[in-house]
Amino acid sequence: MKLVVFGASGPTGRLTTEQALAQGHTVTAVTRRPDAFPLEHPLLHVTGADVHDPEAVEHAVAGQDAVVSTLGVPYGRAPVTVYSDGVTHIARAMTRHGVRRLVCVTSTVLFDVPAPGEGLLFRKVLEPFITRFVGRTVYDDMRRMEAVLAGSGHDWTVVRPAGLFDTEAVSDYRLAEARLPGRYTARSDLASALLRHAVGDLRGRHLRTFVDVRTTQGVPGLFAVLRKEAFG
Repeated sequence: MKLVVFGASGPTGRLTTEQALAQGHTVTAVTRRPDAFPLEHPLLHVTGADVHDPEAVEHAVAGQDAVVSTLGVPYGRAPVTVYSDGVTHIARAMTRHGVRRLVCVTSTVLFDVPAPGEGLLFRKVLEPFITRFVGRTVYDDMRRMEAVLAGSGHDWTVVRPAGLFDTEAVSDYRLAEARLPGRYTARSDLASALLRHAVGDLRGRHLRTFVDVRTTQGVPGLFAVLRKEAFG
């Protein structure tokens, strides 16, 4: 299948691109810095585009079978619009070119329920500190993005991971349409879940809904993830 990946230069985007190519899909990797993209493959096309530019987005979407958005920005105090603007332009381009399937990434905290199985410190102190202060502008725009999708007519799925960390291989991860127990999601597992929903065995499932993905094997310590993801 023909797949376009927005945010392809980020860690999850690169993994999604790598896994899609390994499965034999033709991939258009969208990045603002195409000359610096580290992957090469006969089935790979790298294109330069900014998701704030609707014409560039439309050019990337034209002729594709499915779209994956792994757009993301670091935590910070400045207002964030990349999620909502990006998906707005992607959805419009999909409508114009007759592309139906769209899979995006947000966060498990958007389920707006307490973390299952966690103690008081995590539920009342650590997670609220990240979501309401450190990452507030990011999560606010993720919510706007999800609202854009809810108002569209596309066959979308939003995958909501927990704290991201790096591993070499895909594990036997869990999926559910509700918040799962556990604090972590490996980026390799997230990339696998995105592909399965976009072009794989889950393409016709979890339509117009939100899916949690959780890694259960080889997870790191809490403070290692918080330090890396929240503070670089």
